[in-house]
Amino acid sequence: MKKAICSFIYYKLLGWKTKVTVPDYDKYILCAAPHTTNWDLLIGKLFYGAIGRQTGFMMKKEWFVWPLGVMFRAMGGIPVDRKKKSSLVEQMTNEAKNRKIFHLAITPEGTRSANPNWKKGFLYIALKAQIPILLVAIDYEKKCIFLEKEIFPSADTDKDMREIKLYYKNFKGKHPENFSIGNI
Repeated sequence: MKKAICSFIYYKLLGWKTKVTVPDYDKYILCAAPHTTNWDLLIGKLFYGAIGRQTGFMMKKEWFVWPLGVMFRAMGGIPVDRKKKSSLVEQMTNEAKNRKIFHLAITPEGTRSANPNWKKGFLYIALKAQIPILLVAIDYEKKCIFLEKEIFPSADTDKDMREIKLYYKNFKGKHPENFSIGNI
């Protein structure tokens, strides 16, 4: 039922398309970019529901107020205190290792504004948990979400990040001026 509802809204009402070629592993990090608007979360969740998959996501704790908090938790949201200096990498690595199914979506820019300095935490989580990173690209110009590339992280995070950023260079967010891969 959920897949049918998400499919109807995503494909029929909103007119989006998908291009998916990577398998649905039991465990992975889903790296989503470009992230230039709050609408990315809704479009992304509809996309993932329409293809019959589920994922969790981390979001700043300030959004988890009534009634939004209830809705975000039901959608798989995990509140995160970005001001607190605790090891999210270790927490998420332990979650990945201890769960039979672990799908975590992360936006590497960490903001909806242009940020050439992407966060590397998702690379460290995947490396420590020995799970792949699936690259999902939201292209508003083509009205299509692409899930066609996977990365198995190496110890060379700079090389891995360069490969990831290069993958995203031709995709257009809702506000392209708010997306940057920086100098690579």
